[in-house]
Amino acid sequence: MGSVEVTESGFSGSLPFRTGHAQAIGLIMILGSDNRSGLVELEYFIVDVFTKTQFEGNPLAVVMNTACLTTERMQAIAREFNLSETTFVERRAAEVERREGVRVRIFTTQEELNFAGHPTLGTASVLRLNAPGTMRENTLTLAQNVGAVPVGFSDDGEFGEMKQRDPEFGAELDAKEVAWLTGLEVEDLGSGLPPQLVSTGTTFAIVALKSDKALARFRVNAQEAPEWLRVHGARWFYVLGPTGGDEPAWRARMQFNGGEDPATGSAAGCAISYLVQRGVVAPGTRVHLRQGVEMGRPSDLFLSAQVQSAKVSDVRVGGSTVLVAKGMLRTP
Repeated sequence: MGSVEVTESGFSGSLPFRTGHAQAIGLIMILGSDNRSGLVELEYFIVDVFTKTQFEGNPLAVVMNTACLTTERMQAIAREFNLSETTFVERRAAEVERREGVRVRIFTTQEELNFAGHPTLGTASVLRLNAPGTMRENTLTLAQNVGAVPVGFSDDGEFGEMKQRDPEFGAELDAKEVAWLTGLEVEDLGSGLPPQLVSTGTTFAIVALKSDKALARFRVNAQEAPEWLRVHGARWFYVLGPTGGDEPAWRARMQFNGGEDPATGSAAGCAISYLVQRGVVAPGTRVHLRQGVEMGRPSDLFLSAQVQSAKVSDVRVGGSTVLVAKGMLRTP
């Protein structure tokens, strides 16, 4: 057993929890030590990303000051909290961080990732509040496996926006095969919008639909899809459709590892790159995309991309992060 200190409007206090039951929370941990027991003490902050409302958006776990943790220990911690991703911050000398950024590693419960969106925004948001020395004016740079990822903030700090790598466009995919693997009909796919591989750090199969109504039938074939995606060079399907309005203009879903992701910032960057490349969205237009509706954790992502020298660039994905709780964990 451990405890969390919950902080929200009108309430502050400690609640017991079992770490194995932390499916719906994100944890940001600060490394310390207990000299009496020889245990490492990890202070954590619980945040939800791509939302202004607690218990919505995508929960995140980040562990700070982790230079003494092995890769195996990081992976074990990520499995323990059982979130879609957990990030680990390895602080370095100030001059190194100014030159290269704050070192961050990202883990799912199964593996380390080179890049992921909501861990980037969530980690940067907490560093802004708890390690303000990492900020350069209104921007903080994270040094991830994929490279340096800058995150800029509004003056009030309520809105953060990451700049992703310029997209790489891969092969177009067979519409019939994609429809079969995602529980959809070929007629659901957007006219003149073939499924395509796109990467801004992680490769997704982007599937654009005629309407968001078909998202209700989206079901990834868990038996056949993983191998098919691997052979074609992608990690996951990201399926999105227009709403016919502006707030949001698009809705999306992403299923992986037997579950569903409330918000996928890396895939959203690929999606806006695809839409701008195809002429569906004008360069520089900010698009409001909502994800996580079907699983009861609505997330709001704001996307844009430019075109320079006939190439899509300046890919940006933004949103808000909200603090939910904090507490202390001890580990050998």
